[in-house]
Amino acid sequence: MKKIVPSYVRVPLIFAIVMGAMEYFIDSGSQPAFIKFPMVGLFLLVFLFLLVAIEIVISAVDNVTYHMLTDERKKQLEVAQSVSFTESKFLKNLSQKLTRTKEMEEEYDIMLEHDYDGIKELDNVLPPWWVYMFYMSIIFAFVYIIRFHVLNDYTQQEEFETEMENARIEIEKYKLTAPDLLDKEKVTLLTDAASLAEGKKLYETSTCAACHKPDGGGSIGPNLTDDHWILGGGIKNVFNTLMEGGREGKGMVAWKATIKPADLQKIASYVISLQGSNPPDAKPAEGDVWVDENTPAPAAPAEAEKPAEEVVVQ
Repeated sequence: MKKIVPSYVRVPLIFAIVMGAMEYFIDSGSQPAFIKFPMVGLFLLVFLFLLVAIEIVISAVDNVTYHMLTDERKKQLEVAQSVSFTESKFLKNLSQKLTRTKEMEEEYDIMLEHDYDGIKELDNVLPPWWVYMFYMSIIFAFVYIIRFHVLNDYTQQEEFETEMENARIEIEKYKLTAPDLLDKEKVTLLTDAASLAEGKKLYETSTCAACHKPDGGGSIGPNLTDDHWILGGGIKNVFNTLMEGGREGKGMVAWKATIKPADLQKIASYVISLQGSNPPDAKPAEGDVWVDENTPAPAAPAEAEKPAEEVVVQ
């Protein structure tokens, strides 16, 4: 049996198509699916093994079948295999159906009387594929005119506005769940041990510890453990300071270009967790005492009831 594509090309091609399809349909984030999900990698290995096994079985069957043929059949098979794909009967029949051209021996039947310096003109028919596409374009144009110019369906402007509104809604939904699109208004304080541990690690491995000390007591930068803040405390202000930087010319640089917002949220939460830790040799307080305006003020104590004056009855 003649194979148009050899096995050493066919097997990697099929394997690559299946692997690409799994990467497309399986949501594995930034990691390849076969790394994040070990079962996917196991499936691909089994699939590759089956592909190789199938090729071996087919090759063995072809060899057995070939040895069972008579000498005459073997010669016919060799002749058929010696014909290139471009000269195969299948390709010629397909080309004939698509073009409806005449063989050179039959061109006399469609030859016109025009003669240009010995060059004859043939009256070939239009290729069927071109004719069918022309008919389809007429049908499409008719449906289009009825739908948009007679029935007055939506206009291009309305379609554009609808698509833009749908895209805006999808973007807003994505922002609500995308940790790397946090901003000052949506950031929240993390209090779980895992997030604070990651925030501590990021704090110590970045330049935070170099300017504020590993314990947050302050060195070049201010003390992070007291209740005084230069640009405001609380998760929103601390996160925004990390994102946008401190005071221009003498404050901290902006970290939004080098550290992901999700990691900045963890660092900010860890910094707030240092409040009141009172490390040794801490730097004197700078800035003002920050009070959260959203925290309800404690209720004023009720005035103690005055004892009723004794009435002396005489």
